[in-house]
Amino acid sequence: MHADAYSGFNRLYESHPITGKSRFTEVACWAHARRKLYEVHAASGSPVAHVLLEQIGGLFAIEAEIKGQLPELRQQVREARSVPLLETIRLQMEAALNKGSSKSALAQAIRYSLSRWPAMTRYTMDGRLEISNNAAERAIRPLALGRKNWLFAGSDTGGKRAATLYTIIETAKLNGLNPEAYLRDIIACIASHSIKRIDELLPWNYRP
Repeated sequence: MHADAYSGFNRLYESHPITGKSRFTEVACWAHARRKLYEVHAASGSPVAHVLLEQIGGLFAIEAEIKGQLPELRQQVREARSVPLLETIRLQMEAALNKGSSKSALAQAIRYSLSRWPAMTRYTMDGRLEISNNAAERAIRPLALGRKNWLFAGSDTGGKRAATLYTIIETAKLNGLNPEAYLRDIIACIASHSIKRIDELLPWNYRP
């Protein structure tokens, strides 16, 4: 599960008391880690934060080069280039923690990454994973903006219905469809469409 450090997710990563397996494996977000360092640098001009921002920028530059490539190739490039850079970043973060105040804003920003380092580096182990969850952040931006205009969905049922519609619309977008045209076509034909072939209407199978 690719997400930020929201504490509400923590129970999802806990190991089952009997099987020892967790329901989800955490994949942390470098955009969130970078943001915290950026805020420190913007407020104080910290040279340590500046260096770390430059190096994190190097991680994102690698991702820009391999965007859209096959997962196998992405993983190979990450192992060759991103993993050594990540080790450099980790060592510099640890050194900065040992030198400065443990209560400083810089220390807090660094601990954000170091305290979840396995999750921060997990994207290098699977070419299907991303360095950040920016795609999800962009997808939910309309919801975040909408919260400024309305406070409630009306009821639990209304909330579930809204979640369903948001999911359909965003999935249509991810599959290169015009959501309005897709929904108009689906609503017009679904009543006469065989339930045994309902998968034909899913966004990734759909043909106008």
